Amino acid sequence: MLTVCVLIFSAFYVGLRTLADKDRSYYEETGQVVWDIETKEKVVALTFDDGPHPEYTAAVLDILAKYKAKATFFIIGANAEKYPDVVQRSFKEGHELANHTYTHPYNASVTELQDEIQQTNEMIYSITGFLPTLFRPVGGNYNEQMINAVVDDGYKVVMWSWHQDTQDWKEPGVDKIVNKVLKGTEPGDVILFHDGGGNREQTIKALEKILPELQKQGYTFVTVSQLIDGSKKEVAK
Repeated sequence: MLTVCVLIFSAFYVGLRTLADKDRSYYEETGQVVWDIETKEKVVALTFDDGPHPEYTAAVLDILAKYKAKATFFIIGANAEKYPDVVQRSFKEGHELANHTYTHPYNASVTELQDEIQQTNEMIYSITGFLPTLFRPVGGNYNEQMINAVVDDGYKVVMWSWHQDTQDWKEPGVDKIVNKVLKGTEPGDVILFHDGGGNREQTIKALEKILPELQKQGYTFVTVSQLIDGSKKEVAK
């Protein structure tokens, strides 16, 4: 009986260790997934999910241009097909285009997900001539099989800083969005907003307060790829 218990405990321990090997630290060490970047420079990456949208994405672009800020847009392919002019504008104004599936499915198989990602990339390429290499999972949900498949297809998976989920999709109020960002901002953060998928008026108003305040604090707004590349240069020094 004792032997059986020891075997069960050992198997349980190995299982825990295996799970632990695939946590955030594992994926950050392998470079397969990015949540944020460790850096001393006062740079942050503004990211926007679920667009493009003809009204809200355009408003976001206006604000970014006003403050000379760059951002990364995680695009839904079906929306890009509807609003190619907005995608083209985002690209021409120097923002980074990234992949957020074609139809925003929550329960797709890995194979279905790969098809959605490819379809979105093909759509973005047909509009801009640019092929995204960054992918953000729907709802931030992932598993080992999905990560391996997406990385094997040549993508880097991008999440967001755990303390910088604005939850603007819930429409919590402009002040809550603003306070969430300003109270938690640290160098190397990846901040999550949405420019599609619902009413984003609160997001627009919040951005008008967030960007000038962070600029006063000395922050610069860069794309996710710029954030990653900048950290590599720091390490090289």
